Amino acid sequence: MKPEISVVIPVYNEQAGLQTLFDRLYPALDKLGSRYEIVFVNDGSRDNSVSILAEQFRARPDVTRVVLFNGNYGQHMAILAGFEAARGEIMITLDADLQNPPEEIGNLVAKVREGYDYVGSIRRKRQDSAWRTYASKAMNHLRENITNIKITDQGNMLRAYGRNVIDLVNQCGEVNTFVPALAYRFARNPTEIIVEHEERAAGESKYSLYSLIRLNFDLVTGFSLVPLQFFSMFGILLSLASALLVAVLLVRRLFLGAEAEGLFTLFAIAFFFMGTILFGIGLLGEYVGRIFQQVRARPRYVVQTILEQQPGQAYEAPEGVEKRTVGRPHD
Repeated sequence: MKPEISVVIPVYNEQAGLQTLFDRLYPALDKLGSRYEIVFVNDGSRDNSVSILAEQFRARPDVTRVVLFNGNYGQHMAILAGFEAARGEIMITLDADLQNPPEEIGNLVAKVREGYDYVGSIRRKRQDSAWRTYASKAMNHLRENITNIKITDQGNMLRAYGRNVIDLVNQCGEVNTFVPALAYRFARNPTEIIVEHEERAAGESKYSLYSLIRLNFDLVTGFSLVPLQFFSMFGILLSLASALLVAVLLVRRLFLGAEAEGLFTLFAIAFFFMGTILFGIGLLGEYVGRIFQQVRARPRYVVQTILEQQPGQAYEAPEGVEKRTVGRPHD
């Protein structure tokens, strides 16, 4: 019998906090009184996460499934792999770091049962550093204005989706994407709720400053042409301003003669134009690069194996899952 609820959890080097996650997650789901499954997706962990996940699968094979990647493909690819493997009518995404309490899952499930097919969450009191909180709010505001995707707290991965949304997401073959924004595009009746937020149970964030900037840049360029359109309009305005400046300088030269002291001003203007052109080339290159990655049609990720209980069969560990796995870095 298929589960009603599927919880998808990407895992990357989380060995220090996995047991704490198990101790809180399973009781929280058991209390719901609904059929459920938990789909862990190991994203090429370099620590002992695979062995811990395999051990947990032995302990609760009835509700636990483990998808093992052959390398590191990123958090959102891991979530997409979990969506393809999951069987529930209500899909929950949750990070393994326990910053989002598993006890909040019941509130998201209740909202989906009310008829919402996308339930986002907003952290009540963020337990992140001040700069990260303010930067996230600024990017949320910028992204909403550019893409028209109304996600109040885009960095919070505790979300619920209806099966209709997940089926549409699974049909997409995008190489670079941001799962909550992609799902929001397909939702008929989205909503958001307030949830609690805690400090990481163990370990440290896997997102560096560069990774966060890269993620937000992907989000903007992946869901909107506004940056290109804006830059086109800016280029037109610069061209008009340049033509006006040439006319002014020509008139001044005809009536006032050459002005050597204006040379540095011209250099400054020239460097400004060159910087603008280079920025435009970089922006255009970003879109071209996304097209290049898409048309190569390479697999977005490779699943090494899936640990799951087959009907009427006892679990037998695939060869090598007890050992430490070393995933290749994602390029």
